[in-house]
Amino acid sequence: MKTSLLLTIIGTISFLNSYCQPPEQYFKHSAQAWEFYQANEFQKSAEEFEKAFKVIDGKAYPTDRYNAACSHALANNPERAFFHLFRLAESKTKYNDYNHISVDTDLNSLHEDKRWDRLLTIVKANKEEYEKDFDKELVAQLDTIYQLDQKYRMQIREIEEKHGRDSDEMKAHWALIQKTDSINLIKVKKILDERGWLGTNVIGKQGNSTLFLVIQHAELETQLHYLPMMREAVKVGNANAASLALLEDRVALRQGKKQIYGSQIGRDQKSGEFYVSPLIEPEKVNERRAEVGLGTIEDYVKNWNIKWDVEKHKKRMEEK
Repeated sequence: MKTSLLLTIIGTISFLNSYCQPPEQYFKHSAQAWEFYQANEFQKSAEEFEKAFKVIDGKAYPTDRYNAACSHALANNPERAFFHLFRLAESKTKYNDYNHISVDTDLNSLHEDKRWDRLLTIVKANKEEYEKDFDKELVAQLDTIYQLDQKYRMQIREIEEKHGRDSDEMKAHWALIQKTDSINLIKVKKILDERGWLGTNVIGKQGNSTLFLVIQHAELETQLHYLPMMREAVKVGNANAASLALLEDRVALRQGKKQIYGSQIGRDQKSGEFYVSPLIEPEKVNERRAEVGLGTIEDYVKNWNIKWDVEKHKKRMEEK
């Protein structure tokens, strides 16, 4: 569903250039659309996205337009899904996240349509134009690593809904993810050890994010080894501060400490309920998140159907 951070940033800049103050109704409808999506009410989600776009004469944040296409595809509305996807691909921002769109299971219903291959051709061309000055060989290698990292993770929800969270099918799928992660890690460690944490000017946004993703999914010993390198990369602009925040949180929890930015979500093994893992000074979390470019904790935890409540969080942590 979600598209890349780079696309979000570009879309935000373009949007704000057109509107001095984004209308409140737009965000109200887009937020409602996301809630419907999470509840698997895809037709209602698509309708809310359309209401949001109507508020600003058919314009939209690129991320919202992509997500609207996903909701339309899941609601069996291929015409509207393709409308939004082609508008993205052929717009000034030139949507180029070929790796994401090609494996996004939300769009599976569109694959047999003759328009799908034409869409992918445009997105791939956008990607190649964007990467024309990159280290092509390394970008290609990181592209493959990224696809393998995300491909199986994007299938988790579908398998869990079909077979259950504790099913043999789910356990086998996690084993496949772990095996793939170990292979990816060998390749990424070689890149980092030989060339350091490369910036977007060499490997692009996607390649740069891939370095982080693989380390984020590695064991604690590896994370501790490369954490100083990523911190230095952030200082010189070769890594994303928000991504570093996620790694800092994961490392802290694995060391038995509390996280800083609230990025790590736990799940109750009995009830299946999601919750924010132990967090230092939870009442000040949004201040810390803002410092590294992360959105509010309230918006973030909606992805797991969590309603952020500081006092409830404190009480839960006291009971653990």
